[in-house]
Amino acid sequence: MTQTLPVTKAREELTQIVDNAKNKLDEYIITVNGVPAAVIMSHAEFESWKETTEILSDPSLMKAIRQGEKDEALGKVHDWEDVKKELGLHVAAKTNHKGKKRA
Repeated sequence: MTQTLPVTKAREELTQIVDNAKNKLDEYIITVNGVPAAVIMSHAEFESWKETTEILSDPSLMKAIRQGEKDEALGKVHDWEDVKKELGLHVAAKTNHKGKKRA
């Protein structure tokens, strides 16, 4: 949930605002004299936002994503299990310390 707060109110409630941003993923727009000046959000959301921006600004990556979407729509896909077999990525069943297979 995004809330807009004047900087004076944000200053008074900073601890709660940071807790809400971190734990509830709340976002806050902080205003100065009624004009948006800053945003408070969780670090995880900020990192996600930065990564998305980097992806969207990479023309070759966006071209590959669009091509992948077209291929998927046309059914040009491969089963992941078949790909792993073809690449020799067999994962042995895990065993416990007594040599018995685990579920």
